[in-house]
Amino acid sequence: MIRVQAEDFDPGAELEALTKGNAGIGGVCSFIGLVRDIADGERIGAMTLEHYPEMTRRRLEEIEAEAMRRWPLEGCTIIHRHGRLEPGDRIVFVATASAHRRAAFESAAFLMDWLKTNAPFWKLEETGDGERWVAARQSDDDAAARWADKPASE
Repeated sequence: MIRVQAEDFDPGAELEALTKGNAGIGGVCSFIGLVRDIADGERIGAMTLEHYPEMTRRRLEEIEAEAMRRWPLEGCTIIHRHGRLEPGDRIVFVATASAHRRAAFESAAFLMDWLKTNAPFWKLEETGDGERWVAARQSDDDAAARWADKPASE
């Protein structure tokens, strides 16, 4: 399940919806990303995320499909917010469910690494010196690259 939305989300309700009625699930792994108040040593007052809805949806579907192809998942939830967010606000939620914990852990890590580098969102930070667009980071690319040609495990 994929949602791109401006509204906040309830992680507990999302986990309940992901697992409800499926006794074959043995493990769930989730990640919640929050807006930080400091980036690159500078205080951040807010962050605005922009995107093109159709492009974003299509790309998130491709990323989700790749996780489902690599791991034996019973379910997957990806929620990414857009619009203006302040420090402490939830920005992203990823949860994966599988019969086995390793598949849940690995697939959730994969999804976050690939979302960080492959999801078409543009981030504008508000600082004391004005606004600045967030540039891609080599460390994020390196994290995503670790999944290249890496076989999934159960």
